[in-house]
Amino acid sequence: MLRGFRHQLNSSTLQPGELQLRIEDLQLSFGGVTALFNVNLELHQSEILAIIGPNGAGKTSLLNCISGLYHPQKGRILYHRDGEHDLTRLRPHQIARLGIARSFQNIELFRHMTVLDNLLAGCHVHMRANLLASMLYWGPAEREQIEFRQYVEDIIDLLEIESIRKQTVGALSYGLQKRVEMGRALAMKPAILLLDEPMAGMNAEEKEDMARFILDINEEHGVSIVLIEHDMGVVMDISDRVVVLNFGQKIGEGTPDEVRQNPVVIQAYLGEDRSVFPFKMAVNNTSNRG
Repeated sequence: MLRGFRHQLNSSTLQPGELQLRIEDLQLSFGGVTALFNVNLELHQSEILAIIGPNGAGKTSLLNCISGLYHPQKGRILYHRDGEHDLTRLRPHQIARLGIARSFQNIELFRHMTVLDNLLAGCHVHMRANLLASMLYWGPAEREQIEFRQYVEDIIDLLEIESIRKQTVGALSYGLQKRVEMGRALAMKPAILLLDEPMAGMNAEEKEDMARFILDINEEHGVSIVLIEHDMGVVMDISDRVVVLNFGQKIGEGTPDEVRQNPVVIQAYLGEDRSVFPFKMAVNNTSNRG
């Protein structure tokens, strides 16, 4: 059920299962430190792809390359939307305009602005009215503002943050700020949503809520999701596929069941004790994944 959503959340025109993103032989170094080495992976439309690995494995560096914050020394990131785009040649705002949005490991909100204003800021990349027309609030600029305001109201309803819509972000709890940051990313009408540890620092109830929202965004609206998360219960419960990084290299890939049985992954990351997997996390029975 789409909860009365009046607008299109997913900006992709691909069919479920079609190749959406391909990363080829990606290499990224900082001086003598290699963050990523010959990383290859694919993302398909309407898929939840989890990226796991120990601290320093290169997970956030990979998201930074996809979103244009880092430029790799070698390799390509090919994105399929109205043709093929090499993201390594584009700037962050151009990538965002193509429909790739993200949240950050450390919350990057405008803390002195309200929740509503933060969400509206996410729409800015798609606004076409010039400064003068926006200031006058007239004609096409007025209609555009009304349209995006209605779209943001849909997101507020989806993430169940109606009660805090006029509150200053800096006064909110950490869990609610994480939810608002994801809402701002959704305001960009993403075809691909990059989530960097969206549940870090949350209690069990907040994690269940966030997992449910991620599933709603993926299953009801078809948005492809790349997820970095350390909670293995969440990862194995909601992901379609899992990629494992260690010291900047991909050491495993497959379904959650395949990854948890992979001896290389167990030895390098999870340890010999398989009890580190708290299968399965309850997500209000909204998913049959894993």
